[in-house]
Amino acid sequence: MFNITNTFREFGYLIIRVGLGFMIMLHGYPKIMGGPELWANLGGAMGNLGITFAPVFWGFMAAFAEFFGGIFLMLGLFHRISALLLAFTMFVAAVMHIANGDSFIPQIAYPIELGIVFLGLFFMGPRKWALDNMINSKILSSR
Repeated sequence: MFNITNTFREFGYLIIRVGLGFMIMLHGYPKIMGGPELWANLGGAMGNLGITFAPVFWGFMAAFAEFFGGIFLMLGLFHRISALLLAFTMFVAAVMHIANGDSFIPQIAYPIELGIVFLGLFFMGPRKWALDNMINSKILSSR
């Protein structure tokens, strides 16, 4: 049988982390550049959770999570925080699509699928090839 070494597993995880991070960063770029009017529109989705104050802030946070969270995932920096923020952003997106009565495929299914992946990435951590690990090893070795 084909033997997968730990190096190949780590490389596979890196491909997922970098590839998904790059794609979500591209998805978030127009949102982060959209400005307050777009952020207010995005942030309005929080109303589906009963949060109706500060829609510009919430919209900016969603754009921030997608754009910078994608960059951080690629780098393996602030990995768990980024993955958790992205999972929450996908949860809000799924709830918004459900509230709008959108079709399951692709509007509802897509953010649910991504949310599951981001939640898995949160629990798995950044793994071997990540800036988080390099920073933590330097901190620990300096003690």
